[in-house]
Amino acid sequence: MLALVLTFPGFNPVAFSIGPVAVHWYGLMYALAFVVGFFLLRARLKHPPYPQVTEPSPWSEAEVSDLLLYAIAGVLLGGRLGYCLFYQPAFYFTHPLDVFAVWDGGMSFHGGALGVIFALWLYSRARHRPFFQVTDLLVPAVPMGLAFGRIGNFINGELWGRPADPALPWAMIFPQVDNVPRHPSQLYEFALEGVVLFVILWLYARRGPASGKVSAAFLVGYGVFRFLVEFTREPDSFLGVLSLGMTMGQWLSLPMIIGGALLWGWAYLRARKLEAPAS
Repeated sequence: MLALVLTFPGFNPVAFSIGPVAVHWYGLMYALAFVVGFFLLRARLKHPPYPQVTEPSPWSEAEVSDLLLYAIAGVLLGGRLGYCLFYQPAFYFTHPLDVFAVWDGGMSFHGGALGVIFALWLYSRARHRPFFQVTDLLVPAVPMGLAFGRIGNFINGELWGRPADPALPWAMIFPQVDNVPRHPSQLYEFALEGVVLFVILWLYARRGPASGKVSAAFLVGYGVFRFLVEFTREPDSFLGVLSLGMTMGQWLSLPMIIGGALLWGWAYLRARKLEAPAS
């Protein structure tokens, strides 16, 4: 008996048009991610340690709005530049104006993460707030933004998975690629980097861990989930599999895992030192 294999539905990437302006599902997913992120950040202000923050001033909704604007700028600029530098540097060095051709696609999460880190550093300096107080506020909301982004990837029929066993109940044929059953890796990322990571971080952050630990948990959690999903995701055709049999996504995830572990250790030791009675 032949296994029944799912076929990618072939969604129209354009959600609707207003005259000559076409609004794409991917763009809507980004917009929805930022809206949901705003409400999640407002909810975060009710969790420790933020209700007790008084220096330099209590957190306000206006500051949350400004923080989100900084993060959006970091995501967009860092994501685009990261893609150009990490994935196709030779092409963009010889075609520099194509860096601005964002409508042709090409965003890197790891580049976006670096962009957000820099943007949050600027924000913390401008607002005179401790850096990890800012990052710990933001990162529990990030996975939901990633989840919406992966839905956009799936609707676009991009970033498909590697060939899968046809007996796998959710194996899917992407006709724009070939007739081989594949892993719907976009949905794996939606589940792991989005929903699961969100639940873990949200519950952990509500406990009010020491400064820096929530940020560390995000780095380790995302890095591990992305590293694992890459085993089912088809590598970029222009890169393929790199040294040690790992993809670019896996190589970029390793520094996140290591950095997150080091940050968690630093935060733990710093908290122990602050809690120690004065001699």
